[in-house]
Amino acid sequence: MSTIALDVVTPNGSVFTDDNCEIVILESTQGELGVMAGHIPTVTPLKIGSVRAKIDGQFEYLAITDGFAEIRGDKVTVLTQAAEFAEDIDTDRALAARKRAEELLKRAQEEEIDEVRAELAFQRAINRLNISEYK
Repeated sequence: MSTIALDVVTPNGSVFTDDNCEIVILESTQGELGVMAGHIPTVTPLKIGSVRAKIDGQFEYLAITDGFAEIRGDKVTVLTQAAEFAEDIDTDRALAARKRAEELLKRAQEEEIDEVRAELAFQRAINRLNISEYK
């Protein structure tokens, strides 16, 4: 079976690299996208979600913030602000972040709070909690 390389990159450098992915599943703004070796070259925006890579029959799960993916026939490069493996997610911290974001969203209508920023923080916290289930 042909494989495809995956490189997940943040401003701090490469977070994950593997040359033997059977399939990479991305959450683009247009929907879920499965990428295998020989995929047509594409650049796609990604939403807050996950990157799943099947390696030796097992999936690796990473929670990511929004970003972009460059897809070539032999490699997928994901550019994102932050990426975290499911097993590295601190669920207590993610729960606290969700609670803070919920409180900000409640206060946003009464005070001068950036509602968009609070909503994004809420989405990131929920995403981290969802991905942490794959530990």
